[in-house]
Formats: sequence, structure tokens, C-alpha cells
Amino acid sequence: MDTGSHLLFGVTLAGLACLVPAVSQDPSLTHAILAGTLIGSHAPDLDAVARIKGYSNYVRVHRGVTHSLPALFIWPIVLGLPLAAIFGVWEHWFSLYMWIFLAVVFHVFLDLFNVYGVQCLRPFSSKWHHLDTLCLYEPFLFALHTIGVLIWIFVWHGSGGLHIGEMFALIYAATFLYIAIRSEQRKRYMKLVKKELELEQGICHLIPSISWFRWQFVIESDTRFFLGEIRDGSVVTQVEYSKINYTQEQSHPIVQATMAADGVRAFLHFAQRIHVCWTEKTDGYEVQWRDVRFWHQRKLPFGVNVQLDRDMNVISDTLGWDKKAWDPPYV
Repeated sequence: MDTGSHLLFGVTLAGLACLVPAVSQDPSLTHAILAGTLIGSHAPDLDAVARIKGYSNYVRVHRGVTHSLPALFIWPIVLGLPLAAIFGVWEHWFSLYMWIFLAVVFHVFLDLFNVYGVQCLRPFSSKWHHLDTLCLYEPFLFALHTIGVLIWIFVWHGSGGLHIGEMFALIYAATFLYIAIRSEQRKRYMKLVKKELELEQGICHLIPSISWFRWQFVIESDTRFFLGEIRDGSVVTQVEYSKINYTQEQSHPIVQATMAADGVRAFLHFAQRIHVCWTEKTDGYEVQWRDVRFWHQRKLPFGVNVQLDRDMNVISDTLGWDKKAWDPPYV
């Protein structure tokens, strides 16, 4: 999810920790856990430093090693040891470790429900896992947890941790219920799309939007992609794209010429529903690689553009999003 949401959930996890009497009765431990869950809830996304070496490198690294199975256990050690020393809570080291561990796990758990996905089973598998259920930003969850934090600050500040912990327990129960409802909604809409389009074979993706009653879908057949929306329970197909199997020898040589480009290699590391096309220019060719999952308003905003000269040598390649940060899709 987005950075603001992850940090917010880190704060509310510290509020949930107040259910434990040892936490609510020891201000030093409370502050240590708050610092730990706040940093821990964002720690896996520290792979953003990979942007220093360019966006292609960032795409290769993001939601990979820092979100892996070993990282779930390493982050709490890396963060917990200095925090235990700073706040002088060595006797509560295990409790501090566990709450930071929960913060890191919850981060990866939420990313798993996003369309972008996460390589959460590394090093055993490099496969991207995504449950396509939550947007990068979920207004309901953000509002729910923000209200809890405001009550904690302005209403129950200094009034004892038990009530705070009980309140956040209810908030987290509502959070998991919301995710379960969205997951069930996705399953129901998946059946609806397959029924309406008489889909017997092929792959179907549903992509959530901020609206509870509007989803996008991508259907991949042997030869084409079908893109459309579900609006208030109605299935609407909007556009089709042809597929090109870029891995086979009969693929067009202009497309093959781009395979060595750094941006294309990074794109293929991550992309799953690939559409590629090329156009001839006065001084060469332009090849566009796109991940069809991230379509919006009949456009494919995520991919890489490769410029070739007349001899099909790579002149430049640009990987990224062709959209405003606040525009859909939110992944």
C-alpha cells in the first residue's frame, strides 16, 4: 500500500499493543514499540533507495528481497536491537521483537492483496503473488485507522492503555472483515465476468478501484486481451489488444532487437500480461512494451518505450508510468 497508510498502520499497531498490561503500564516500552512498529511498518519499502541507480533497477528490486521470508525475521532484529538500547527495555526484548515482526508481516500482507504484488516467497520462489483485492490506497481503511489515532490522542490520552488496546482490537477486526468482504466481492465479480463473456478458457484478472462498486478486468485468451469494467454489477467490455508472443523465433525482428535493453529486461522481470507493438519513425523505430493489467481509460500507462535506429540498434529506453501520480490505476 502507499507509504502514508503503512505508517498509519504502524501507529495503530502500537495502540493495539496496549492490550498487553506490560506495555500499557510502561511508558518506555510503549514508546519503544511505537517507534518499532512505525519504522517496521515501512521498513520493507526501504528498497526505494534502489531508485538511485535508476527506475529499471528499482523495478527489479522493489517488493523483492526486502519483502521476502527471511526479511520478515531480519527486520525486527535490525530495528529491535537499537530501539531496546535507546529506550532501555532489554527485559522486554522479545515483546518488542514480536510487535515489530507483526508490523513487517502486516506490511507484506497488505502488499499481497495489491495488484502490483510481492515476491513474498523468496528465496524459495521468485514468482510474483498478488490477490488483486485492495487498491494502493484504501480510503475506508485509512479513515478507520485515522479516527482511532485521533481518539487515542485527543480523548484517551493518559487515561490508561486497556481501553486504547480494546478500541484498536475492534479497528483491526473491522480491517480484516473489510478485506474479507472485498475478497468475497472479487470472487463474485470473477464469476460474473466469466459468465457474461462465456469465458471457458483463458486467464481473468480483476483490478479493484477506490469505488466499492467499480472494478476493471483483463481477460487473456490465446490471441487477444479483452479489457473492460464492472459498473454496479454490469459487465462492459471496452477495448481489445492483440498478443505477440515475443519469445518465439517467428516474432518480429524489430521486437527482438529490444530484448537486450535494460528497461525491457527489468520490465519482463515484473510484467505478467504483456502487449508489445512497434511503429516506424523517420530515423528508426519505436517499440512499446506494456503490462495490460494496468490499463485505464483505454490506455496502457505502464511499460517501456525503446527507440531503435534504422539498423535496429537500441538508442534509448524509458521505463515507467505515463500518468499522473493521482490518476488510476492505484497499484
